Amino acid sequence: MQTLGASKSATVSARISPVGGLDILSRNEVVRLRGASGSGLHALLRRCALAVLTSGNVSDDPRAILEQYPDFDIQVLQQDRGIKIELTHAPAQAFVDGQIIRGINELLVAVVRDIVYVSTQLEQVGLDLDGSAGLTQGVFEILRNARILKPHIDPNLVVCWGGHSISRDEYDYTKLVGYQLGLRGLDICTGCGPGAMKGPMKGATIAHAKQRRRNNRYIGITEPGIIAAESPNPIVNHLVIMPDIEKRLEAFVRMGHGILVFPGGVGTAEEILYLLGILLHPDNAGIPFPLIFTGPRESAAYFEQIDRFLRLSLGDEVAQHYQIIVDDPAAVARAMIKGVDKVRNNRLDTKDAFFFNWALQIPLEFQLPFRPTHVAMRALQIHRERPRHELAADLRRVFSGIVAGNVKEEGVLAIEQHGPFEIDGDMDIMRALDKLLQAFVGQHRMKLPGGTAYVPCYRVVTA
Repeated sequence: MQTLGASKSATVSARISPVGGLDILSRNEVVRLRGASGSGLHALLRRCALAVLTSGNVSDDPRAILEQYPDFDIQVLQQDRGIKIELTHAPAQAFVDGQIIRGINELLVAVVRDIVYVSTQLEQVGLDLDGSAGLTQGVFEILRNARILKPHIDPNLVVCWGGHSISRDEYDYTKLVGYQLGLRGLDICTGCGPGAMKGPMKGATIAHAKQRRRNNRYIGITEPGIIAAESPNPIVNHLVIMPDIEKRLEAFVRMGHGILVFPGGVGTAEEILYLLGILLHPDNAGIPFPLIFTGPRESAAYFEQIDRFLRLSLGDEVAQHYQIIVDDPAAVARAMIKGVDKVRNNRLDTKDAFFFNWALQIPLEFQLPFRPTHVAMRALQIHRERPRHELAADLRRVFSGIVAGNVKEEGVLAIEQHGPFEIDGDMDIMRALDKLLQAFVGQHRMKLPGGTAYVPCYRVVTA
């Protein structure tokens, strides 16, 4: 790396050589990445790269980092021997003695790789991205290009969901669970951010070291609207940026062999409803998919409230698809191992791949990107007479819209311009939803504490 200079404002300008995982780019691809207009790729690249360079930063304001480093820029330079990445006024925290930290270099490469692939090569595959099969194939192609899919490995990937804004007790508990998972040889996949996304990886790292286990996978799956508000935590060693939240969620359930849910807020509720909606679909009856809700003793009431909301809105039968284990990390790990063994046996019986769950049927309404405008939020059909998986799909969209209004730049701007989203539907569901959201606010699960008081980006019609 050639250092071009450093400033007194805690920034560094440098030209770096990408480390691993990035194929040679064509001149056309480099031009598209550098273009600030037209395709808009440069703005996307700049936003995602800045999030990676501030890895470990504790903030969920999508505009704060850009305001902190207004002069930051990134350019991809094509050379005969490959490419160079030129950083101008980059955060100094990404460098040590003028050299970029290797892990951050790798994550930066992932940013360039995924943005280039989705915007150029994926279009050339000729997929029908308006159809369910084509969208699933698109998810597979992105993950394959990222070299995340590993054949010839027994199922061992546990996806951990949970909030970025959690208490210290809850965070420490996620580390204990991750430690127990790691002792049993399980790898970890999360949304890549802080809180419940970081804790399991941190715990598993210690356990893997104790077991002298190498080639461990700490996979972070994110999307452009989220990464700006939730920078990757430093433990992530495989980063994938999916084009939108729907493909991100599908990547989780296609890759994962089991899912753990820690306490969280609206984003966690969105993830829960996404998976349960899929598992409730008649075509997926009998497909094993371990789903465990867990937290410390202090969080028992949180899961009781989640359980009540799910049963009220989707029926008591929904509880057959998950189990709740409170304050027992070892029991969680043992239950997950047992569930993953069932997944392995089922994949062997059905001849399905270990590394990508092709058999799971994901309805199109769970795959099509949902843009949470005020009109779209008002149009959601939250009515109990609908098929349960369809109701779950729209409930998922409710929480997705609130996530956008809380932390995504486009959503925050829409709320500032037009006021809160309005959510309407069956009155008993609306009252239960309003109670759940009020609990999230009271428990500081909507935004990281320390900033201004949370102002709801939504209004639930309850009368």
